[in-house]
Amino acid sequence: MENKRCFANRFADYKGALCTGQDNDAIVRKVIATIEKILKKVPTDLNDCDGGLYDGPAGVAYMLYYVSECPLFSQQRDVYLKTAKQVIDVSVRYVDGEQDKNMRAAFLLGGAGIYAVAAMVYKALGLSDFVKPLTKFRNLWEVCAPINFLECGSDELFVGRSGYLCAALVLKQKLEIEILSPDQIRAICRAIIESGKQYARKKRKAFPLMYSYYGTEYLGAAHGLSSILQMLLSYQELLSSGERELVWQSVDFLMNQEQNCNWPAELGAMIERENELVHWCHGAPGVAYLFAKAYLINKKPQYLDTCICSGELVWQKGLLKKGPGICHGVAGSAYVFLLLYRLTGNSKYMYRAQRFAEFLFSDEFKVGSCSVTSIYSLFEGLSGTVCFLVDLLQPDKSEFPLFSVFV
Repeated sequence: MENKRCFANRFADYKGALCTGQDNDAIVRKVIATIEKILKKVPTDLNDCDGGLYDGPAGVAYMLYYVSECPLFSQQRDVYLKTAKQVIDVSVRYVDGEQDKNMRAAFLLGGAGIYAVAAMVYKALGLSDFVKPLTKFRNLWEVCAPINFLECGSDELFVGRSGYLCAALVLKQKLEIEILSPDQIRAICRAIIESGKQYARKKRKAFPLMYSYYGTEYLGAAHGLSSILQMLLSYQELLSSGERELVWQSVDFLMNQEQNCNWPAELGAMIERENELVHWCHGAPGVAYLFAKAYLINKKPQYLDTCICSGELVWQKGLLKKGPGICHGVAGSAYVFLLLYRLTGNSKYMYRAQRFAEFLFSDEFKVGSCSVTSIYSLFEGLSGTVCFLVDLLQPDKSEFPLFSVFV
């Protein structure tokens, strides 16, 4: 029976040699050609700035910034950065006019992410103006510190508190500036933990921390427990020993929810094999980053084993039909191999990432994958694919866009 969600992986697995035909020059040419295609499609009008970094034009600005940081694109750097500035300036104007202060505090769908990327782009251009969006970003911490700041769910990655912490982490990494004070970070972490405790108590859970988003108890990276715990681990040195204990208990609880190297989209669901979600947003390709973070912190082999198990599933079922993107597309799957390459140094994972890159340009993929509405976008479209291709050129620095486990 044909799988509705993924193409069959017909590639032979690693036999000790990397792919030929994927040299740096070939990849650089693909990146430049894909960017040309994206820039023809990206809207530059104030009325088309919805979608934030996720599927709005702001994500294109991040991609251009990211490519410009890679030394292999030094000739294109100035043009890419100036274009990034034009795109992000419009998004900043759009979000400055946002009446809903909660949306201004959102990372992937609102203002916090746009201000963070604006600061990165301005700094890369050598503009002292980068302080302005940084200040706007910092002031948003007060919005998300109250325990129930969002009715739909205050803690997830796209619009909630963990997203705000994730943006601060990206800024720390890219600008080498600690944007928030330890007290501000601590206040947000405490709110996340208190919120999770309250929810777990109210719903009589047998484990210490749980969250819901629009009434669903998600487990995956997009809106669920895994990315919330990942952000708490990223700042674990600011937590009390009791708070850390709750976080690690929750990490182990989530590890035990695994079903055949995957995780259901929501708590308590059984995975139906014929309808299995193997996406960054829902399933192993996103949950793997939590266990990578856990492994980097305490080196316990079970966390690395869990990542490796996720990678095996992605090799089998990760050639997704939903498009080229990083949220639920082939590039998002392939990033798991680059993550495992960084964790283990095993060339098998580099080979697998190369094979997935090859598939992205195959006729089978072009004919058989779904068409994407915002084809230029970072999470659903080609901008995320470009970031992945750039990371194939620099595997030792590679990481899923805006979602670092190595800080």
